[in-house]
Order: sequence, then structure tokens, then C-alpha cells
Amino acid sequence: MLKGIPKIISPALLKILSEMGHGDEIVIADGNFPAENYGQRVVRADGLGGVEMLSAVLSLIPLDTYAKENFLLMQTTQGDPTPTIWEEYFSVANEKDDNVRVGELERFAFYERAKNAYAVIATGEGAVYANIILKKGVIK
Repeated sequence: MLKGIPKIISPALLKILSEMGHGDEIVIADGNFPAENYGQRVVRADGLGGVEMLSAVLSLIPLDTYAKENFLLMQTTQGDPTPTIWEEYFSVANEKDDNVRVGELERFAFYERAKNAYAVIATGEGAVYANIILKKGVIK
């Protein structure tokens, strides 16, 4: 065990977060996201929710201060309501990082972007549209 590392961060995920460089992206995926189809590297976090995973990840990496958008959500479709989990995500993100710049991507554009992400964290989050792409910044 290590001091200061959230307990839900597995050794595999800690390795991935350490390997990532400035500008690399990581997906925190909900339970419905086809992680194995789109992830170059997939870390399973079944049984864990998106909010707790977001909090843990953002306690270890900063968001990119140079990017126009560093916190990308999967856009809702066909008049679906804004997911209530988004407010929880915004609250956690703003608590952990002073530089949250939110953007939204259409569903299939999100999938394409996820293909190029460094990794996908496949959570067991049950909320729909609970997928996030984070762009890693520079640790100063």
C-alpha cells in the first residue's frame, strides 16, 4: 500500500496514470460503454461508480490548462434530459481542479475520440451518459 493514493486506484490504473503525459486523455466510462471495443488499454473498475472514480483520478492528475476543453462529456441525444450525475461530476471536478473546461461530444464522436485515448476505465456506473474524457495537464 502507498500513502495518499485513493484505495480504489488499482496498481494497473496507477501505472497508467503515471505513464500518461501532458495532453494524453483517459476515459472514465459508465457500465454501458463498450470499453473493450474502443479502449487501447482497459482497466476494469466494476462495482465502482463514476463519481468516486472521477474524484480519485483527479486527486492524482491535473487537467490540461492549455486545452480549450479538458473535461468532455457524451452529449445526450433525441431530447434525453441532462443526466443528474453531471452535476455531481461538475462538483467533484471543480473541487479537485481549478481549471475545469467542459465540452460535449456527440455520441459517435465521443466513441471515435475514445479510440485515441490513452486508456479507458470501465466502471460499473449505472447512470446513462455518465462517460467522461479527461485531458491530462502538466504537473507543476
